[in-house]
Order: sequence, then structure tokens, then C-alpha cells
Amino acid sequence: MYEKTFPNKRFKHTIEFLEKHVSNTESILDLGVVNPFTKIMKEHGYSVENTTGEDLDTDTSKIENSEAKVVTAFEIFEHLLSPFTVLKSIKSNKLVASIPLKLWFSSAYRSKTDMLDRHYHEFEDWQFDWLLEKAGWKIIDREKWTNPTKKIGIRPILRWFTPRYYIVYAERV
Repeated sequence: MYEKTFPNKRFKHTIEFLEKHVSNTESILDLGVVNPFTKIMKEHGYSVENTTGEDLDTDTSKIENSEAKVVTAFEIFEHLLSPFTVLKSIKSNKLVASIPLKLWFSSAYRSKTDMLDRHYHEFEDWQFDWLLEKAGWKIIDREKWTNPTKKIGIRPILRWFTPRYYIVYAERV
């Protein structure tokens, strides 16, 4: 179903992790606009509602008013100036979130054409764990995986064994 190419490898890991922790009978609020992974969740039987592009740093009303049983946040917290505020505003008791990890051999992502497509935070795993714990979440499970490329060079070689993605399942304490 999924090839071993980006983003399909990431999607495969993410859906397997989601299915491990969240029943498809539980409603999901997915932070971020509708995207290719929204379609994958729906194909796996999940009822998914997305945020609609509002600036979650300044407007958490969609999150606060949601009745969803689970919140998912796949590669979104690195784009926020204040992920703590968003994490505190979540009403549901379950969270599945993934982030790209900070790579010591690569600078933070910054689109040259899209002012909103930038990483304000690239976390190490312990930093993300600490953020979640400080916001009132207990991490139940976590996984990391690499994202190798077929390019030639030192950085592409490092990507074969340096984890790039980190996903957690957490519950409200």
C-alpha cells in the first residue's frame, strides 16, 4: 500500500502508530488543514475533522470547542511559536503527535517562498517530551524512525541512521 519513499514511509509509520493506540470508533480533531494524511485516516475508518488554517498561535477556539475524543498533530508543532498554548487548550484526553527531529547536521527548515512554511522549533526528543509533560500530558508510547534519501553526500548518508521523525501517544494527566 505504501512505498518506502517520502512521504509514504512516514505515512505508513504514522497510520500504524495511530491504529495501535486509537480505535477508529473515536472521533479525531486533526490540527492542520485537510491534507493527504487526512485521506489516509479516513480510508482506515477514522472520523476526522481538521482545523481550517486559522493561526493556532492566536486562535485556539476550534480546539477548545471540539468534542473530538482524540487530537492528532502530525508535523505541526514545529510551525508554531507557542505550541504550549495549543497543548494546554486541548480538551480531549488523548493526543497523537509527531514532529521532525532537530538534526545536528542540518539547519532548521525555512521555505524561501512561503512565509508560513517555516520551522520555529525543531525539537530534540527530550525537549518535546518536556513540553508535553509541562502542558499536562503523560507519554504512554513513543517511536522514532529515519528518512533515508537516495542522494549522494555526507548528509544523505547520515539520514540512513539518524532518526528524523518522532511520534508519541500521550494522555492527559
